[in-house]
Amino acid sequence: MTVWGTFYEVMMLSFLLDLVVGWPRNFSPVNAERATPVDGRMKKTMNALPVPVPDAKEPKRCLSCGTTENIGRKRYCSLDCRQKLRQRLDMRCGLLQALNTRYATFYFSDLLIVMDLLPRGQKEIHSFFYPRTPGRNPGEDFSRMADILGETWWVEQRRTKKRYFATLYVLDQAVRNRVPPQAVKPPIIHTPDVRPASLVYLNLEKSNLDSPELRKIIRDAYRHQVKIHHPDLGGNASMFRKIHQAYEDLIRWAGKPIFIRHRGFPDKWFYEGDKDRWVQPTPLHPQGR
Repeated sequence: MTVWGTFYEVMMLSFLLDLVVGWPRNFSPVNAERATPVDGRMKKTMNALPVPVPDAKEPKRCLSCGTTENIGRKRYCSLDCRQKLRQRLDMRCGLLQALNTRYATFYFSDLLIVMDLLPRGQKEIHSFFYPRTPGRNPGEDFSRMADILGETWWVEQRRTKKRYFATLYVLDQAVRNRVPPQAVKPPIIHTPDVRPASLVYLNLEKSNLDSPELRKIIRDAYRHQVKIHHPDLGGNASMFRKIHQAYEDLIRWAGKPIFIRHRGFPDKWFYEGDKDRWVQPTPLHPQGR
C-alpha cells in the first residue's frame, strides 16, 4: 500500500467509524430509521478523495480473502475460498437490482471494502465503503454492508410506498465519483479458446498464441517433444499420443483462431445487471501456464 493509499484509508475510516461501526449489530427495519445518513459535509469531503488503487508493489494476495499465504503464482488461496465469496456476492444481487444497477465492482484492502456501482441512466459512479472487521473476511463484511443497505431500502420503501424513492434514498448515501464509467464497465476481453493441456504438452506459453509466427512455433515445439517422447526413441507411447493431439489442436486453432468473449477486471469482482451475476477477477492479458 502506498503512503497515499494508507492516508486515504485512515481518512476514510475516520469518517465511517461513527457511521457504520456505530450501527447496532442487530440492525433491523426498526432501528434502521435511526441510522444516521452521510451528511453533506462528510459527503463533500469524501467526494474530494480519490478511490483507492492497489499498489503494484504490494505482496500478491488472494483475490477472495486477501491472505498472502501459499499464493505463489495463484490468484486464490483455494477454490473453496473463491466459491464462498462468489456465493456471498450472488446472494445479494437483489440489492443491486433494487438500486437499478447496470454495472458494479467489489474490491477490498486491509482496512476497507468498496462497492462501486453505476445505476442505469446515470453517469456518476456511486461508491459504498465499509471498514474491515477484525476476524472477518471480505465476504462477511460485504454481507454486513449489503444487509444494512438492504434494510435501509426496505424502511424507506415502507415509509414512502415507492420503490423509486427508496432507491434514490440509498443511492444518496453513497459517495459520488465523477470518473469515467470504464471504472466499473470493463472492456471486452478476448481469450483464446485453447485447452491449457495442449500448451503444457508442447511446453508453450499463452503469450505464444499472439505471435505472427505461431505455426512455426508450434511445429518447432512439436519436433522438440517428438525427439524426447517418440516411442522409437525410447519415449512413452501414451505421452506421445497426447503430444500429437496437442499439436493437431493448436495447428487447427492457428488456422482458424476462436476466442471467448467476456468482461472483467484483473483485481476486482464485476457485476453486470443484464446477466444479474458476479464475475471473478479476470486477467486482462493471457497468462503463462
